[in-house]
Amino acid sequence: MTALVERPGMAVPSRLGRFAALVAVADPAVRESVTRTLRMLGAINVEHATSVAQARAMARTGPRALFIADAGLPDGSGAQLVSELRAAGWNRCVVLSSNADPFAVRGAVAAGVRCYLVTTRPEGVGFEGRGGENGVDSLSEREIEVLQHVADGRSNKDTGAALGLSALTVKSHLARIARKLGTGDRAEMVAITLRAGVIQ
Repeated sequence: MTALVERPGMAVPSRLGRFAALVAVADPAVRESVTRTLRMLGAINVEHATSVAQARAMARTGPRALFIADAGLPDGSGAQLVSELRAAGWNRCVVLSSNADPFAVRGAVAAGVRCYLVTTRPEGVGFEGRGGENGVDSLSEREIEVLQHVADGRSNKDTGAALGLSALTVKSHLARIARKLGTGDRAEMVAITLRAGVIQ
């Protein structure tokens, strides 16, 4: 398994020769960044998919040298898709994720992923732009603010007062957070986002 962390200003390796790639990333800014890097590395053809279903269909049309998938696609897991494609003969596959949480990495390994790249977002891309495997990456900045106050032990009323919201609005935010994270338990919501490094 290869685990890499991309850092701003990191040098791009010299060209690796001409190759084709399929990139399955929903977020346009992230997709453009990946495509630009692949072209610098020598990609002559980069095809794009924005969902698991679309990538699965495109992968059937012919062999390519490289498949790159976002861990959290709108209709499913990029890691699971990589596992499928490896079984179908795609040997060079990479999963991209902004989540360096060991639990996420272990889940990817269990799905058969051999290269998991932890990457920063292009400047200006917020949490709301992407959906992660555990829902953390789909949280809006306001939802993250609400969760930080919950983690600090504040009630809905106190959180609302601090953020200039009503207690009812805070409750609505928490209901959306619960749907995204798959739990309505406040302690578990906090634990999930703490592990992902979204709140402190």
